[in-house]
Amino acid sequence: MSQTLATQTTAAALALALGAALTLAHAPAQAQGADKEKCYGVAMKGKNDCAAGPGTTCAGTSVRDYQGNAWKMVAKGTCEQTASATSPTGKGQLKEFKEKKA
Repeated sequence: MSQTLATQTTAAALALALGAALTLAHAPAQAQGADKEKCYGVAMKGKNDCAAGPGTTCAGTSVRDYQGNAWKMVAKGTCEQTASATSPTGKGQLKEFKEKKA
């Protein structure tokens, strides 16, 4: 195999890998769909779907149960009926919130 062909093959493989990684990184947003909604304050430690605030990166990075800035995807219409020990209302919220003592 010539050096040029090997370089082109490597470049193509890297491009495919990068494309796959970008697709997977956007999967939680695409998975939301019309029948799901983000529910803040209902995820257990390390079980959030994404966006767990400062000091965290994404899915599985919440640092405590019922973290007010970490969300979990739930069936549409069920979030504000789901228990949350730190929410001001005692239920999940559609927006992040400042936690009360559990």
